[in-house]
Amino acid sequence: MDVGFRSPLLDFFKRGEVARDVRLLAARGALAPRAQEQIALLAILTEDSDPEVRGAAEATLAGISNDALATFLGKSDIPEGLRDFFRGRGIEPIPGGAPSDDPLVDVDAGGGQPDAGADEGAEGDAEGDGERQGSAQRLALMNVSERMKAAMKGTKEERAILIRDPNKLVSVSVLSSPKISDSEVENFAKMGNVSEEILRIIGQNRAWTKNYGVIAALTRNPKTPLSVSLNFVQRLNEKDLKALAMDRNLQQALKLAVKKRISTPEKK
Repeated sequence: MDVGFRSPLLDFFKRGEVARDVRLLAARGALAPRAQEQIALLAILTEDSDPEVRGAAEATLAGISNDALATFLGKSDIPEGLRDFFRGRGIEPIPGGAPSDDPLVDVDAGGGQPDAGADEGAEGDAEGDGERQGSAQRLALMNVSERMKAAMKGTKEERAILIRDPNKLVSVSVLSSPKISDSEVENFAKMGNVSEEILRIIGQNRAWTKNYGVIAALTRNPKTPLSVSLNFVQRLNEKDLKALAMDRNLQQALKLAVKKRISTPEKK
């Protein structure tokens, strides 16, 4: 089913790369932190191969009032594919839907404490190591679905740990968190111990790559897929270009592109 909406998390479900217990969690409305992702997932899961998952998705949708769905579908950013799905169920969009993207199904998903203190200053940083150690120990005891919930709804410290999770579904879930900040994304782009999938997703996100720090970090990161880093060479300033030209870890194709850019005067 094509609902006309894409996200890194949704793509995993569409490709059939999600375990049954996680699909069941999503079918109960307990996974996605945004309304659009939540409703799109529910629509997709009404055609799941597992009857229990299909039944759970249908029951969750039935528990949402038609008025709430119609108002949600009337938002300007809702794709026609998702609207058509609900038109087939007799629900017409009400134009001028509220801009809020809070989930339509309010499920206590656990997985992390409120993100209080994420923006604290030096005093909060002094306790950061202890908090991260405690978070790491707690996350290590969680299963995949619990770590996914923590990735999307937990704290900044939890996101910093889970972005490196060996399970791609968990690490990608971090990028679906509505709490994630541009500075966090820039830090992720600098990491040498995240998966290429994470760097690719960051590099393909237009909102994030408006930030110069993000594209500079991606280009410097030797793990960034070449197809991504090459796209940003033209946007780098002279200082970063010269630093890249001296980088011995740079892939040959990227090094050639950097040298070509340095040797070609920019048109004014």
